[in-house]
Amino acid sequence: MPIRSRKLQLVVLGLVAFVTSFGAHVVAVNLPVYAQQVGAGAFVIGLLIAVYDFAELGAKPVFGFVADRRGTKATMLVGIAVFSIASLSFLILPPRLLLVVRLLQGLGAAALSITSAALVADYFAEGRARAFGIYNAIKGAGYVLSPVLGGAIVWASSFSMIFVACFVVGAVAFILCLGLPRASQDSGLDDDDAFSFKVFLDAVRDRALLPWYAIIVVNMFLVGILFGFLPVYVYSLGYNQLRNGLIVASATTSYLLVQPVAGMLADRFDAMKVMGAGLVLSSVGVLLVPFTTGLTLVMACVVGGIGVGTVWTNSDAMVSQLAKRGRTASALGIAGSFKELGDMLGPLLIGALTQAFGLKVSFATCGVIGLSSIVFLGIAAGKRVDVEGAESL
Repeated sequence: MPIRSRKLQLVVLGLVAFVTSFGAHVVAVNLPVYAQQVGAGAFVIGLLIAVYDFAELGAKPVFGFVADRRGTKATMLVGIAVFSIASLSFLILPPRLLLVVRLLQGLGAAALSITSAALVADYFAEGRARAFGIYNAIKGAGYVLSPVLGGAIVWASSFSMIFVACFVVGAVAFILCLGLPRASQDSGLDDDDAFSFKVFLDAVRDRALLPWYAIIVVNMFLVGILFGFLPVYVYSLGYNQLRNGLIVASATTSYLLVQPVAGMLADRFDAMKVMGAGLVLSSVGVLLVPFTTGLTLVMACVVGGIGVGTVWTNSDAMVSQLAKRGRTASALGIAGSFKELGDMLGPLLIGALTQAFGLKVSFATCGVIGLSSIVFLGIAAGKRVDVEGAESL
């Protein structure tokens, strides 16, 4: 049955995005159980987490180009199928081949995440930022629910059953997506240019998008710090794991809940001012973390979560809006790779700074780096005016 309701279309696309967030974390949080079963060490756990991200980092731009040439919906369905089949393959492959399974899951996730975002941009030319806010909130639910559901599944059955859960989630998303309409901008690239290296370079070097790529890197840099290194600081305070989890949850929950609101505000008011407020809040939140404890620490985490959530949603909307016609998925694919890059750089830098100078200096330094991204926002605002002026001529 074709899905004609715009609200239902958005929910379905959000569920597609939920597949990748759920698939990434439901496995990652239970890897210690797997490591104990096969006798693997901490390095293998880190490798199994990283390979999923590395697959997305390299594959997102490729699938973006494929989607623009071969069809966004078709590419999304292929991505969901690859993810789902790869998940189920763990049941028949030797457990030590989990690295291969995670790589294939990551490739499928790269395709489905970029194409679902591109379809949001295509279906919702009006109210795009608000649509991205709802879409990202549904996607973000995967980060919140997967540790709880994954732990319950492993506790009740076995580690392998979480891959059955991944398959079921993917299969449901695949079936629901069959009723979605095709993108209006499909086949925007001609045959000669579809996969040329020049097209890729043009998308990477697009002057209107470059400052947005920089903003995305900085925001994900702060996300990686806030969600990845915050537990290190909380642990240093001597808090137990329950308290640690609750404090981290304050950041992730605020990040999740603010996105629809941030999108709505960007649609209704000046998107640049909303983005600027988000960058300031995320940077200040990270900067304040090592100088707070207890309730004030929770408040700093909430401020940081609101900031990164605001920038996350509206940067997607701006990239899709500024992308050249027929190349929305390509631009979002490249932006997705920059997200993965920032997500990796944040923990690496703050880890090195902490080793050398301690937690206070490292968090404060990274917060200042975040504030410097206001410069990129100013450049982006100028480029946006140039693009809008050229379109009006």
